Parts: sequence; C-alpha cells; structure tokens
Amino acid sequence: MHRRTFLSSCAAATASIALPGLARAQAVSPGIDMANKTVTVGAFTPITGPVPFYAILTRAAESCFKWANETDALKGWKINFVTYDDGYEPSRSVAVTRRLVEENKIFALAAPVGTAQCTAVIPYAKEVGLPMLGPIGGASALFAERLVFPLLPDYGWSAASNLDYAFNDLKASRVALLWENDELGRSAKRGFDLLMASSKKEAAESIPFEVRSTDFTPHMRRIANAKAEVVILFGSNANLAAALKTAERLDFQGKWMAPFFTADPTTYKLAGPLLDGTYFSSWLMPVGADDANIKAYRDTVGKLYPNDPIGVFGLNGWSNASLFVKGFQLLLESGKPLTRANLVDVMETMSNQTVGGARGVTFKANDHRGTRQEGIIQATSGGTFKLVRDFKPYPTDVFDAKI
Repeated sequence: MHRRTFLSSCAAATASIALPGLARAQAVSPGIDMANKTVTVGAFTPITGPVPFYAILTRAAESCFKWANETDALKGWKINFVTYDDGYEPSRSVAVTRRLVEENKIFALAAPVGTAQCTAVIPYAKEVGLPMLGPIGGASALFAERLVFPLLPDYGWSAASNLDYAFNDLKASRVALLWENDELGRSAKRGFDLLMASSKKEAAESIPFEVRSTDFTPHMRRIANAKAEVVILFGSNANLAAALKTAERLDFQGKWMAPFFTADPTTYKLAGPLLDGTYFSSWLMPVGADDANIKAYRDTVGKLYPNDPIGVFGLNGWSNASLFVKGFQLLLESGKPLTRANLVDVMETMSNQTVGGARGVTFKANDHRGTRQEGIIQATSGGTFKLVRDFKPYPTDVFDAKI
C-alpha cells in the first residue's frame, strides 16, 4: 500500500459537543502534538486502479498544506498529511481510514478522494468520532452527517444546474442523462429527476453505466433513437472521453454537458478536440482568475509538481484541503481545546467564507451545504475553458429537497 506523508499547516474553529465518540478527551484529540505544534490529518487516494490520475487531487491538497506551512497560515502550527493508496475501491478506503486512525492517529480526514469511497467510510468515521473535511465527492449521503463537511456540491445540484442550462439557455426540449452506476451517478440522477419532475418534463433517456466502461455504443444508440438534443454525463474524465469517441463514431450531433471536475486538461488529453464545445457546471472560480487564493494554487503546484496540469481538477483538490486549513484556523482562534468535537462545532459557525477557489462557503447546524451556487463553463479550441454563464444559486426545487 502506497503511503505519502509530509508536514503542512492548517487552521480551524471550535466549541465542544456531545457527539458519539467525539467528546472523549477534552484536553486534546488524537493527531494533536502540542509540544511540536503539529496536527496530523490523512486521506485515501487512488494511486492505482481505474482512475490513477485522480492522484492529482491529492498532490494539489498536499501542495496546499505545504503552502500553509511555508506561509505560517496557522501561526506556528504545521500540518502532517498522511495518505495511502486505496485503488479507488470503497472497501479499501475503509481499511485505509482504519489504518490512518489506529496507526497514524489522525485528527481528521482531509480531502479524501472519491464519492463512493467517502460514503463507504462514514459508518466507521461515526464509530470513532472522526471528522471528514472536504471529501472530494458529491453523494447526497455526505450532507446528512454532522461529522462530514463537504465543499463540493451534491452532484444532484450540479446535474440540476446542467439541466437548467440545457432547458433555459440551450433551449433544449429533449435531454438525456448518462450516469455512473454508483453514489456519484445516483446522486446526479436524483437531482436530474427532481428538476425534470418539477418542470413537468420527461428525460429523453436515463441510462446507467459502470465506472470502467470504455464502449458506450449501446448507450449512444438508445440516446440517438430518443432524438436527444443534449446529453448530460456524470462520470469520470475517462468515461466522458469514451462517450464522446463513441458519439463521433456513430455520428451523434447533440450537445454535451458534464460535471466540473471533467473541465480539465486531463480530459483534453483523453478526448482531444472532441471535448471542444462541451459545457460543465462549476462551483469553482476560473483557474486563470486574478485572485490571491487561486494564484497561490497555480504558483505552488507549478513549483512542486510541474508535470501536473494547472486546471479545475487540481484546484478542486487544493480547495478541499483549504477547507481544513480554514477550519483549523478558526479552531485555533477560538481558544478552545483542540478536540475533534470542537472542530465540528466551529465548522458549523463558518459563514460566507472564501475557501480556495470557492466563494460564499457556509455551514450551519443541520445544514452542511457548503457550496451554494454554480456557473457554467465551456471547453474551447486550444484546450482552454471559459465562463459562459455567471454563478447563480442552484434550482430551489433540488437544492432544498430533503436528503
């Protein structure tokens, strides 16, 4: 099992609570080294398996923590970040988390990778009282647990943003959904179905696929026969590239939409110019924005990992790591004991914060919807992306639906 560890810095907020397994040691929690002013956090990441390029997310998160250490963002405190490979397999994600807790004594999970993977870890996290900040996934289940603070939106909200754009901006009447047959895709389908129902419309098609799918011939034949004008795909970068290649082979002429994390140079490497014209919902500011937080991402990753593309994918990892930095800063500023329980309490006081590439991040008691709006960007020739619709709130019928 691959392991990475390094020192980084972070920040958090506090207040103690009575959560199962959280309020044991009010002096400090595991992962807090008062003598050396170090906090240890961990994550699982797919160095092997079907999506090894997702490790870009973890390298960006690592870069964020190193940047925080170097800039003394935590007023003398450093972050020790430990990661292990889980092969993108949920059962291994649970095993990795157990190892991080029992061997590395982590204070929290920070920017762990994978929707199904993060969801699978929740029962164990609840058992031991382990906070999870910035899970890099979009399942509905991640918003229903007090220990979990997602920066990413529920993929159902993003799918609804895509569908809203297809209806109101692209003026499409027949929209199809291709969804990965796991927590990622099912969450997207939930939002898609809710907005379809509230709009009193029906999907042209709604078809699941497996994460390792490379041939979308039967899917695209059904979509073509349904005369879909727009296809919304919720799956990996590799899935999107494979579907686009199949569509070209079958001469399907419809427009394509996909989630934010596929609006990245890594997808261009897989799909080439077939990606041109594809639309993406995005909760992140453009990577080229003249913003201090985003510039820090570009400069730091460019220095530490010059071979990694500077794109939305990396900014996603950086921003989710930034959530822990922001949270631990709040915890330190509160003056409360550095416990997991107090970290959870203080996270629920975060309001309208800038976190990496995200804006207006807010958490409340019983409301862990950190990101609350998205824009639409489009792939253009030359491997670049542009904002084509400004940020606006998610469709209310989906955003306010009970999870």
